[in-house]
Amino acid sequence: MLYALKIATRYLTASKAQTALLVLGVAVGVFIFIFMSALIGGLAEFILSRTVGDISHITIEAEDPDPAILIAPEGQLLSVIEKGRARAAILSDAATFIPLIEAVPGVKAVSPQITGAGFMMRGSLVSQVTVKGVEPGRESAILNLDSYLTQGSARVGSGLVVLGERLADDLTLRLGQTVRLQSSAGVSTVLTLSGIYKTGNGMMDGSSIFVSLSTARTLFSLPQGVTRIEIKLTDLNAADDTALRIRALTGLDAVPWTDGAEQLMEALNAQAQTGYFLKSFALITIVIGVASALLLSTYRRRPEIGIMRAMGAGRGFVIFVFVTQGALVGLMGGLVGAGLGYLALLPFPSREAFRSGTLPMDITQGSYGLAITLTVIGAILASILPARAAARVDPVTAIGQ
Repeated sequence: MLYALKIATRYLTASKAQTALLVLGVAVGVFIFIFMSALIGGLAEFILSRTVGDISHITIEAEDPDPAILIAPEGQLLSVIEKGRARAAILSDAATFIPLIEAVPGVKAVSPQITGAGFMMRGSLVSQVTVKGVEPGRESAILNLDSYLTQGSARVGSGLVVLGERLADDLTLRLGQTVRLQSSAGVSTVLTLSGIYKTGNGMMDGSSIFVSLSTARTLFSLPQGVTRIEIKLTDLNAADDTALRIRALTGLDAVPWTDGAEQLMEALNAQAQTGYFLKSFALITIVIGVASALLLSTYRRRPEIGIMRAMGAGRGFVIFVFVTQGALVGLMGGLVGAGLGYLALLPFPSREAFRSGTLPMDITQGSYGLAITLTVIGAILASILPARAAARVDPVTAIGQ
């Protein structure tokens, strides 16, 4: 075993320039593999963070009560009472369930909310808005308002409102000014603008406002309970499993973000498949390069192989020498390529610092160990054909050459 390793090493060092070029070729293939892994993985993370990162990963929403139906004694429908629709559906036991949900593994934050529609009025200017009542201190639990804030504070309190930059421009509002908000229940109140945010989502920046939970209770006449519970996870890919745990624990209808996101998931899967193809081509290039170089080495070393065979070396020993040679080339090329890939990815920002207009390279998804392992395996497989060719060399014919 050690003797075969010594011979394989001697073959590699005998022609240093050729070996260096072979190792460099393998390293380039590994570099491409790592670069593509970081790019495809980083792009997927960037897309998810921009589309799903700022929304609820699991949502529990109160079901609308069915309207009462009056039926005459003869069985004929008389009328449908719509009062049930005028009153928001509520989760009356939310305060009991929230501590249980927060204790579920993987849950990062929980935000009980009261949501509804309303109209924001300032003078003759009127805008339809979506009202979100949140607990003070949990303003950034789901949507990171602090990171999107352009003016003022994201903290909501009694009599305060935080809204988007586009809505503020539509109503010509500035920090510290007051505005009247009327809910769909007909209740109105005067609020002071305490913060302005900009997410880049025109619909949200132009219609979503945040008030305190107590203000929302007054606006929508809900003395207790909430209308929905939004949950943020540390791993958004675990939404389906975590939603099942929450359902089993609370009996509430916990809906993961993946429900209704089939098109997004298909796009991400297609992107991942493209990455697999590109990385497979890089590995194929490595295998072809190693196999062709070892075939050439086998042809050039036929006399030496003949001498080994004449001295009693078996075919298995010769095969092992060339397979070892291929493995060493794969290992050295893999290590060099992985090192170059890591150094090349260092200047790129981390996934937490991804910004629009930058290349979303994720250094943590470089698949360095996998790249080295697959390269060594590929190099070993590539060396089998040249090794078998070397083992079939006739000692007498080879020495005579």
